[in-house]
Amino acid sequence: MFSQVFKEVLYFEKPGPENTDATLGLAYKRAQELGIRDVVVASTTGETGLKACRVFRDFNVVIVRHHTGFRKPGHQEMLREYEDEITKLGGKILTATHALSGVERSIRNKFGTIGLLMIIAEALRLFGEGVKVCVEITVMAADAGLIPIDRDVVAVAGTSRGADTAIVIKPSNSNNFFDMIIREIIAKPRTR
Repeated sequence: MFSQVFKEVLYFEKPGPENTDATLGLAYKRAQELGIRDVVVASTTGETGLKACRVFRDFNVVIVRHHTGFRKPGHQEMLREYEDEITKLGGKILTATHALSGVERSIRNKFGTIGLLMIIAEALRLFGEGVKVCVEITVMAADAGLIPIDRDVVAVAGTSRGADTAIVIKPSNSNNFFDMIIREIIAKPRTR
């Protein structure tokens, strides 16, 4: 015997920042339904992170930004005014090496080859850029000790800018990566 759970999934016709408010709203609704109190959100400039902190008040909100130097050496892309507001609202900001690229990106750039992490990342991109990023930021937040690994969290990410993807996920640390479980898709684009 098995039980069935049917929940609606929102599929956006196109990826992009215009989906941010709907994605955050649905992610909040699903977190409330499931009693989830931890949310991990990807944010480059901090704009999406700040929106998430406003939606997920009284949650453990972890904003994962690009590592310093991602676009150009020594430069942090998150804008200081967003960073300050996120912190004031109780959000935690994580700056760390990307779990699914890191040094492998340097190997690819220098030698024109890829490693196993890049293959995992490309396989996850079959579901969309946002799903890949949701998995990646969840591992990063777990490794930093900012979210629990013994209960589900909501992860929110997007395609380039904004948020267009949200999932329910059981986290794991990077050394136990394959223990992670994507439980539900809340929203995602239909195209890449």
